[in-house]
Amino acid sequence: MDRRLDLRRGDQVNDTTLHFSVHTGTHVDAPLHVLPDGKNIAQLPLDVLVGPAFVAWLPDVETITANALDELNLPVGIERLLLRTRNSEWWARGFHEFRADYVALTADAAQWVVDRCIRLIGVDYLSVQRFQDKLDTHRILLEANVVILEGLNLSEVTEGGYELICLPILLPGIEGAPARAVLR
Repeated sequence: MDRRLDLRRGDQVNDTTLHFSVHTGTHVDAPLHVLPDGKNIAQLPLDVLVGPAFVAWLPDVETITANALDELNLPVGIERLLLRTRNSEWWARGFHEFRADYVALTADAAQWVVDRCIRLIGVDYLSVQRFQDKLDTHRILLEANVVILEGLNLSEVTEGGYELICLPILLPGIEGAPARAVLR
């Protein structure tokens, strides 16, 4: 961050310049993230990013597998699924250093999401897939046009139904974008 103009230096306005990846903090991945001809962030339908969502709490899993998702008591027909894991406790404690041992989805869990026609999957860390894995999880989801919402802080959210409002910055031609995501 760079304060280009500053009221305290006598400038007429404050003006800050940011330099960061579009995959920083809470952000949305569009298919172009891993698919050369995939949709970019501006091509994602807004109706996927706004609407009923279910937050599921998986407190004891090290990895989110298809079996772990099968064990959840999810409502029938959900289109937006947000997964709260032990990762959220790191946000609550103020940890800012990257952790490679975060909880994330395996490829079979990604296929589970696709098979159930879930249109948006949200996770409480910076990636939907495990750090050591290849891009299979991303590819499976994005080839099926499942929107990926990463970097959620769900530390104060209880399991249940909500309305999700997630608006990524409009960046035409770009593979992802920071977003403000709120639950109501």
